[in-house]
Amino acid sequence: MIGVIDYGIGNIQALLNIYKKLNVPAHAASTPEAIEKASRLILPGVGSFDWAMETFNASGLREPVTRAVHERKRPLLGICIGMHMLARSSEEGTMPGLGWIDGDVRKFAPRDGLPLPHMGWNEAAPVRREGLFGGLADDSRFYFLHSYYFAPDRENAVLANTTYGVPFASAVACGHVFGVQFHPEKSHAAGIRLLHNFTRV
Repeated sequence: MIGVIDYGIGNIQALLNIYKKLNVPAHAASTPEAIEKASRLILPGVGSFDWAMETFNASGLREPVTRAVHERKRPLLGICIGMHMLARSSEEGTMPGLGWIDGDVRKFAPRDGLPLPHMGWNEAAPVRREGLFGGLADDSRFYFLHSYYFAPDRENAVLANTTYGVPFASAVACGHVFGVQFHPEKSHAAGIRLLHNFTRV
């Protein structure tokens, strides 16, 4: 059972619709009991870092999610701001992140001809061609919308790279905790494949 963490932020219904089409059981997890029932968790997110962290902390779900991930070893996938929340900190705000993947979130430096946010379709080239990116080609395209990016401490945390003026990690992992910068729920066939792969990691 996929639990899409419903703390008031993110494209929850879009994710549930995809899993319904895939015939994969999924539910919006808005209570500690729903978190506990999930065998895998998705942490969605849109908006700003501090707002997302404040909302998550106030939801009553942070502790149940932490127990599920660290005590019961439930795989978790953070999407967009949900990925940023996995870092220690973000240049977008002042609040600490969860710190579940060693790294920090940084803002893109202004570059000639490249507007911010980075918005639209771009390639995410897999570093590892199994697990989350199993069956996905080097030129698989995903939908992005962000002005900040995750900078992991260690190169071996990177699952995929994207270039927007400079290369950056568009997918990261530490053990059973994963993060993607793009929105798989808006990325058509490639995003559906990645979300299906998450049911098997």
